[in-house]
Amino acid sequence: MEFGTRIFIAFLVSQVVCTGAQEEEEKAECVPGFQEKVYQVEYSGGFLKDVPLLQVVFDDCAGNEDAEFEVSNPDFLIDKNLNLVPRRDVIDSGDVMFVHGVNVHVDDMAQVTIMGAPSRSPQTLREILGLSDMMPHRSKRALLVPPMFVPENQRAPFPRLIGKSHVISSDMKEDHIFCLMGRGADQDPKGVFSINRLTGDVAVSRALDREAIAYYHLQVSTTDLSGRLVEGPVDLDVSVIDQNDNRPVFKEPRYSGEVLEGSPTGTTVMTMTAYDADDPNTDNAVLRYIIVRQLPDKPSPNMFYIDPERGDIVTVIAPHQLDRETLPTTQYELEIVAKDMAGSEVGLTGTATATITITDRNDHAPEFTHSLFQASVNEGSTGVVVNLTVDDRDDPATGAWRAIYSIINGDPNQNFEIQTNLDNNEGMLSVVKPLDYESSMFHTLLIKVENEDPLVPDVVYGPSSTATVYITVMDVNEGPVFFPDPLVVIRRENIPVGSFVAMLNASDPDYLQTQSIRFTVLRDPADWLIVNPFKGNVTTRAILDRESPHVHNNQYTALFMATDNGSPPASGTGMLIITLEDENDNAPYVFPSVARVCEDAKDMNVVVIGGRDKDIHPNTDPFKIELGKQPGLEKTWKISRINDTHSQIMLLHSLKKANYNLPLVLTDSGVPPISNNTELKVQVCTCKKNRMDCSRAGSIQTNHLLLLGLVLLSILCL
Repeated sequence: MEFGTRIFIAFLVSQVVCTGAQEEEEKAECVPGFQEKVYQVEYSGGFLKDVPLLQVVFDDCAGNEDAEFEVSNPDFLIDKNLNLVPRRDVIDSGDVMFVHGVNVHVDDMAQVTIMGAPSRSPQTLREILGLSDMMPHRSKRALLVPPMFVPENQRAPFPRLIGKSHVISSDMKEDHIFCLMGRGADQDPKGVFSINRLTGDVAVSRALDREAIAYYHLQVSTTDLSGRLVEGPVDLDVSVIDQNDNRPVFKEPRYSGEVLEGSPTGTTVMTMTAYDADDPNTDNAVLRYIIVRQLPDKPSPNMFYIDPERGDIVTVIAPHQLDRETLPTTQYELEIVAKDMAGSEVGLTGTATATITITDRNDHAPEFTHSLFQASVNEGSTGVVVNLTVDDRDDPATGAWRAIYSIINGDPNQNFEIQTNLDNNEGMLSVVKPLDYESSMFHTLLIKVENEDPLVPDVVYGPSSTATVYITVMDVNEGPVFFPDPLVVIRRENIPVGSFVAMLNASDPDYLQTQSIRFTVLRDPADWLIVNPFKGNVTTRAILDRESPHVHNNQYTALFMATDNGSPPASGTGMLIITLEDENDNAPYVFPSVARVCEDAKDMNVVVIGGRDKDIHPNTDPFKIELGKQPGLEKTWKISRINDTHSQIMLLHSLKKANYNLPLVLTDSGVPPISNNTELKVQVCTCKKNRMDCSRAGSIQTNHLLLLGLVLLSILCL
């Protein structure tokens, strides 16, 4: 009777599980077992043999292969089409029966209610559960192993009994023993659990740690003494019950956050998060946060609040009190405690520190320390003349403190510039264009200061954000200034010594003083010029030569100095540029000075020569090149004009190999023209097979055809 009761209880438990599974079937794609747990049939006086009453819906989610069905009433069966069919004509069916379906994938039961049927005579529990003698014995139904639960951190003594395995069978033999397998038994960690081989009692051998292993999956079976499997294996699940043995832990010991001064009440500053290794499904891991201390505690010990569940730290102080410039410090430290057990008195705690920095906003305009600044500067000088100082109560490390200066009045010619000294925030006022005492002895500037960051909407720049600067210009003896500089004149070369060249003009900027000026020559490369020290007129002391190496591009440059008689004296320099006009004062000359011809007039007997002149046009080409006046030259040589600068000389008959001096006359085109009587050295050489041998004439061998080609090419390029 005890065994039957246990089976009946197990059946009821399976029905509760089945009912819950039915409610969840929509949430999963397939739940193994009877898809409908309760069926109804109308009773009409009895049931005929082989006439189906209903069709059950069964799915093991694997094709229903090898599924077997048993009906608690032996007068009924489930056929291959899953129909409930009487084995014979049945009148006394009873008002309820159970259908049991089983295979390797599922073990499930369904209920069939017969509406209107008279109650059947009492049946045994074994018959109701389908355990008739005709049914084959099933190990899964004979070995019952309930789930077990073990609290962690148990103290000795060990082993401790945690549960019992049951064999539901009247023929359990004395030589059958229980076996325990799986992780924690015969697998690492080995020996945590053990089973009494005769009684099936399961025991734990040492204290467990849920945070290390929270769940053990074991299997129980029975064997005979030879080790042959008799029952099982059946799953045994051991769950470790959590104890509150872990304190909340913050990820970092110190946290940092920032909040802008003047922020509205309720502004989130930061979030503190702690973790608890205990079971998250219990209060052991439910945390609550509190602030236990604030340093400093001024102006209020409760400037901040932490949400006990989320850990969000928010401001509770009024915005006008959250003023970085009036608070005793810009950093506050909060000691945060996280307590488990949902914050109850028995909860464990963890602590961390939150540092909150009150950051600056631009709520203070910069103000000059003085409304008036004064400075003096020498005329003609540049650089910083005065440093302007300002006060700003904002954070020096931000753009709300850094100053930007600007000149808003008094500098029409942009003589001044103001920049910020990044080290001390002062405004450095500089002169960038030299000032002139004679033009203006005083300058009045209006300076404005602003911040890099814009001011908050309720703050404006006031009168203290502007200042006046008086600049006094000090008189300095300035050197004379030449005008124009440079002075450019045009003169013809070869003018007589003592000729007038130019008149220097220099004035003293210090016109409020009466000072005299003296002129001197500072640089005269060819030593051609002199200057009157008082009047400044420049004359020649030597002949001006356009062809001098000191003349470049027809221009000669000299430098003069003018010095006043101030105390101390001051001087200035001016440049004189003389553009020289050419005169025909250079005779032309012939090039090349040496020519070569073959001794046999039949070979190479033509020489090309040209004229050159140091003068410039029109005192140069076209050149006239003629033979000298010596009699008989025209019988041996002939000159023909090629162009304005070149002519060719032809040997008219053979000459003996030697060197000859050929007289020539070159005449330029100047007015008047200049002629030059000169000589051309002609080497008469031996020419064989296009080679010229001038060795006896003082020349090396060369290819005379190539020489002629190069000469003609040079003529064409001209």
